[in-house]
Amino acid sequence: MAKPQPEPVPQEPERKGWFSRLRDGLSKSSKSITSSITSIFTKRKLNAETLQELEDVLIQADLGLTVAERIIKAVATGRYDKEIDPQEVKTILASEVAKVLKPVEVPFNFGEEKPFVILVVGVNGSGKTTTIGKLGAIASGEGFKVMFAACDTFRAAAIEQLAIWGQRIGARTMSRPTGSDASGLAYDAMKEAVADGTDILFVDTAGRLHNKIYLMDELDKVVRVIKKLDENAPHAVLLVLDATTGQNAIAQAEAFTKVAGVTGIIMTKLDGTARGGILVAIAEKYKLPIHAVGVGEKIDDLQPFDAEAFSRAIAGLEDA
Repeated sequence: MAKPQPEPVPQEPERKGWFSRLRDGLSKSSKSITSSITSIFTKRKLNAETLQELEDVLIQADLGLTVAERIIKAVATGRYDKEIDPQEVKTILASEVAKVLKPVEVPFNFGEEKPFVILVVGVNGSGKTTTIGKLGAIASGEGFKVMFAACDTFRAAAIEQLAIWGQRIGARTMSRPTGSDASGLAYDAMKEAVADGTDILFVDTAGRLHNKIYLMDELDKVVRVIKKLDENAPHAVLLVLDATTGQNAIAQAEAFTKVAGVTGIIMTKLDGTARGGILVAIAEKYKLPIHAVGVGEKIDDLQPFDAEAFSRAIAGLEDA
């Protein structure tokens, strides 16, 4: 009698390449734009009416008025009163978006200062703590000694989440009981990081925009105490923005840039919204470096920002 064969071990589905994941993540944004472009321009001439419809679509996708007008002008040039292939409109859209994004495509590098202090800011729920965990995992994987400072002391969940990430990647997490003074914790973390040879110190911060004055005061104190121990720190101030908040992300960029002197942006949750165009509007308005974008929960779903890939994905085009 034949021996029963063991059950085959189910294989992990192979992870898609980054462009495929980016395209999938941006599919809500790109579908809303590209299906509208197809319906506007199929068997219709390019005129004032079709251009107005296109502008409405681009503004609804949160690309911003300035960028929308630039795309309209590029589409209209030399094509007025003629039929235009929707694919050509998508190609022009990708090209104009890339022109805005390419100058702000800046890889994030851990500097040589020791400890290299990264202050992470953003409103609650933007994905700040998860982003710190993912960046910490990258740093740890590159051989850096990493420490987390849980200075969002008002939210027990944020402190706990950061500690879990710390355990996962072998990084020490400094925390205090809920409600403790954030600047005091930042100072202690800074002293410890210097004493124990930490390479990279990530400082999580509270993100309450409803009371900007209090937020300003608290962030200002955190920065001041860090500077007491290293006048050049923090060496990077990363603003984490949640793409699903649409236009609110612009107000957040403004507030945190004023308060904390943001040096670069990371945009999360692009897979959860049809308003991924907000990244383009922010790039156009603030010209801040965009370091990375996130399209999911896994560590490798946060990737360096690629302006060309993003532009093609949001326009529904295949990888070049």
